[in-house]
Amino acid sequence: MPSTPAASADAFPVFESGRIGVLLLNLGTPEATDYWSMRRYLKEFLSDRRVIETSRLIWWPVLNLIVLTKRPGPKGRDYDTIWNRERNESPLKTITRAQAEKLSRIIDETAPDARERITVDWAMRYGFPSVKDRLQALQDAGCDRILLVPLYPQYAAATTATACDKAFEALMQMRWQPTIRVSPPYYDDPVYIEALAAGLRRSLAGLDFEPEKILVSFHGVPKSYILKGDPYRSQCQRSHALLCEAMGMAPDRLMLTFQSRFGNEEWLTPYTDETVIALAKSGIKRLAIITPGFSADCLETLEEIGGENREYFEENGGEHFAAIPCLNDSPEGMDVVAHVVRRELRGWIDV
Repeated sequence: MPSTPAASADAFPVFESGRIGVLLLNLGTPEATDYWSMRRYLKEFLSDRRVIETSRLIWWPVLNLIVLTKRPGPKGRDYDTIWNRERNESPLKTITRAQAEKLSRIIDETAPDARERITVDWAMRYGFPSVKDRLQALQDAGCDRILLVPLYPQYAAATTATACDKAFEALMQMRWQPTIRVSPPYYDDPVYIEALAAGLRRSLAGLDFEPEKILVSFHGVPKSYILKGDPYRSQCQRSHALLCEAMGMAPDRLMLTFQSRFGNEEWLTPYTDETVIALAKSGIKRLAIITPGFSADCLETLEEIGGENREYFEENGGEHFAAIPCLNDSPEGMDVVAHVVRRELRGWIDV
């Protein structure tokens, strides 16, 4: 009986491998401000069970018959006030792209021996570029190890966890899964705290007034989420305490609040908008707000804080108001991103 010839190595497909991917993850953005673009975005966002934990039997008709009918128009007008018309995209997309591009340059400049092995990319949990597409692109580029970097300093199931869910969902469909690491929240990292303090000092120095009060406003979540075990509130409180310490300010001047509540359920308190109104009515004339839970300026910081809350303050007797920019792709912001990435790549590669 004739023997079967040995298979040649050249007969098998060759896959690119040996590279390391870094994927920055942020929340998401609509592709445009018109009704249908906003509706598509809001449907994806508000259909996420991590974001809205209400029973589907209750939430589905509310979402489809009420929310997705009424909210796309007003939210589109809100986005239109902050839209980057030059690039025709939201500021969140512009800034996240810039963070990825600057991180790539930092690696090129500071780790020339590693730069040929690292590819940096970015994705949005909701909208585009999608997590699935960018993971596939990194694998196609030869990345068999990928570091996921959720750009949320404080962990919450509705932010960090859902970003990871989307990545793991994509991995479930891959024949050859790359090895994955996920960077942990960095709410108490000294580099993050010092970056916040440095950015706040610089912003305050550039104002033509001295705030009597500064609100440290984090995105809120329903109180029930915390009672179920989400560590988000305690991590926000820790970040706030460390920022007070770094700034040498008492908590009654650098005040912790929570913004962006939605629906009728009780959310984390004190509420930012109610605090702004109460401070103005109490005679406070000069106010600033910093939003350290956001790594990049977006609708919630530019329109909700810089627009809505400014109006609340001025309508109730306030005179001078400042919305402090997020860390964004500033030198301090990039120090944080680069620090987290370097720390989490240890054992794979030194950068």
